[in-house]
Amino acid sequence: MSKKVNIITLGCSKNKVDSEFLGAKLFGLGYEVAHDSDDSSDVVIVNTCGFIGDAKEESVDTILSFAKLRKRKKLSKLIVMGCLSQRYKKDLEDEIHEVDAFFGVNDLDKITSLFESEAAATDSVLCNSTRILSTLTHYAYLKISEGCDRSCSFCAIPLIRGKHISRTIESLVEEANMLAEMGVKELVLIAQELTYYGLDIYGKRSISQLIEQLSKVDGIEWIRLQYAYPHGFPDDFVDVIASNPKVCNYLDLPLQHISSRILASMRRSIDKQQTLDLVNKIRERIPGVAFRTTFIVGYPDETEEEFNELYDFVKEARFDRMGVFTYSPEEGTSAFILNDTVPEEIKTQRMEQLMELQQQISLEINHNRIGSVEKVLIDKLEGDYFIGRTEYDSPEVDNEVLILSQQDLQIGGFYQVEIIDADHFDLYGKVILS
Repeated sequence: MSKKVNIITLGCSKNKVDSEFLGAKLFGLGYEVAHDSDDSSDVVIVNTCGFIGDAKEESVDTILSFAKLRKRKKLSKLIVMGCLSQRYKKDLEDEIHEVDAFFGVNDLDKITSLFESEAAATDSVLCNSTRILSTLTHYAYLKISEGCDRSCSFCAIPLIRGKHISRTIESLVEEANMLAEMGVKELVLIAQELTYYGLDIYGKRSISQLIEQLSKVDGIEWIRLQYAYPHGFPDDFVDVIASNPKVCNYLDLPLQHISSRILASMRRSIDKQQTLDLVNKIRERIPGVAFRTTFIVGYPDETEEEFNELYDFVKEARFDRMGVFTYSPEEGTSAFILNDTVPEEIKTQRMEQLMELQQQISLEINHNRIGSVEKVLIDKLEGDYFIGRTEYDSPEVDNEVLILSQQDLQIGGFYQVEIIDADHFDLYGKVILS
């Protein structure tokens, strides 16, 4: 019987994709692969996040929990990979001796080679997939590029993952076809900056051309767009969202702040008025678009007036989805040399104020959807409810639609659902029978 490998993935969806590629490689060597399993395993691989303080702390705690098992010989091997390992490999090696090996973010082949000698004695397994999904089988993340050419003052991603490198349209269409053959119906396009796609290999921003080709893949019904960037936003990208029926009426556009002074210090290459103009243009040309955004509070020297400016902007803009982070100083970034002047309790207070405001906005937006009929993709059955999502909701982070399980619905199926009730972050519906 093959050894069991449990891949624990922390952090963003880009890490998920890396873990899924690694899983397929190990499965091809004859290993039994699980993602984030609670069952006992022979080998554990922790794919870490090193983006902000809380994420780093979670990664270290997770490594330490498995290090205890390795020390008691409950594991035959403990591997650490990913962003934290890329950034702090030497420190981790010095402090956590129970880990057998540390690898960075682009070391999948090195990790695989570590297992090849052990697998040589057994027959390899034919693997028909380049990925073993960690998500539900009807949606998958498609990572269209790696790295980032931006120099945002607060962000360590370019230090960890390097410069922006686009994948070719041909390779992405090939992967999309493979995912569709596996039963995937929704592709979630991810990158550090979607709208930069293609500039390095085609000489121009080519996200619209990529989407056009992906939309031709049989079996793919939804294409969702995450992590666009406000500066240099391609005009034809707006048209693609508005006109292509397979593209979800949804856009993840992290804005980070609205104060022009703070945006300049953050090196975002866009000011308040340009931000307002972009948001207004997108809403005018894509009626009903669902906006997801994120903001940072407590950035160095953020004044009460600047926070209030952000608060008023959120109140006026009424985003459909919003996340808020407190500023975390990161070594190597340009903001790290600035004085982290805002006390942690003030950062937390500001974050809570924004989230309370967004909670009320979300409730009002959801109540306005009562009586509407929407296409819903069913994700799972949980207790008395089938749980699904509309095109306005990304998996794992956004609203869900709850449908009483009185009807036999297919997981991964699409249904027309009438919204009959709503709360802050959930909708309740009933399937309309044809």
